[in-house]
Amino acid sequence: MDAGQTPKASRRNILRAGAAIVAAGVVVKHAAAEDKIEKSLVGYVDKSTDPEGHHCSTCANFQPPASCAIVAGVINPNGWCGAFAPKG
Repeated sequence: MDAGQTPKASRRNILRAGAAIVAAGVVVKHAAAEDKIEKSLVGYVDKSTDPEGHHCSTCANFQPPASCAIVAGVINPNGWCGAFAPKG
C-alpha cells in the first residue's frame, strides 16, 4: 500500500472496531462506578487468541508483573481482553 492510501475496510476490521467501541463504553461506564472492572465484562482470557498476536504485556493498561490499570484481578501477560489498547 502506498503512503496516503487508506486500508480497505474488511468485515473483520469493521466488527473488531465495533467490538472495541462497545468494550470501551463498558469500560468507561463501569470504571465510573468502581476502580476496576471484572474480567468477564471485557472477555478476558488467560491465553491470547487474537489473530494479530496482541496480548496483555503489549497493552498500554498492563502493569507488570501481573495486573492491569482497568481490569480487576491477576492478569496473565499472555492473556487478552476486549479493552486491549496497543502501547503507542
